[in-house]
Amino acid sequence: MKKISQEKRNQLIIVAAATVAVLGLIYFFLIQPQYDSLTKIASAKKAADAKLVNIKSTITNAGTVANNLSETASTVTQSEEDMASGDLYSWTYDTVRRFKQPYRVEIPDVSHPTIGEMDLLPSFPYKQIRFGITGTAYYHDLGKFMSDFENTFPHARLVHLVVEPLPGADTTNEKLSFRMEIIALVKSNPS
Repeated sequence: MKKISQEKRNQLIIVAAATVAVLGLIYFFLIQPQYDSLTKIASAKKAADAKLVNIKSTITNAGTVANNLSETASTVTQSEEDMASGDLYSWTYDTVRRFKQPYRVEIPDVSHPTIGEMDLLPSFPYKQIRFGITGTAYYHDLGKFMSDFENTFPHARLVHLVVEPLPGADTTNEKLSFRMEIIALVKSNPS
């Protein structure tokens, strides 16, 4: 092989360096931005595909959601049937009177209910009534009455229970005097 002259060798090195520089510029200014753009498009496509799958799933489950909503609305309506409504004193008195019949509990006094905002849960859509009852009963009869009352009326709570021996009774008499308050939800009037 012939030796290349110094001038030709320098020109060849300059051409090679310029070629590498041009290729580098082409990569950094043309290829790399296109690659970044394709990466962004691919991630956007994945997100859009996931959103599409979610939308298709929602559409597929729309019937189930509608059935669940219908069942929940029916459950709420059924639960509201025995809530306080209308004349609250009449509801209070009738409910206590009817409920106590099978129990050996005497309740001669049912106080007038007071209506107010729900104080157990914030931002609750129902109002509440609070009324007191007093009476006499044996210990086990009172316990059974209270347990069954709260189980029968899940929207009502018995609070502030005070149990004392009957005034003037001897120690052999197991009958007790009691006072308690009942807090119950009030069915909202349909608008």
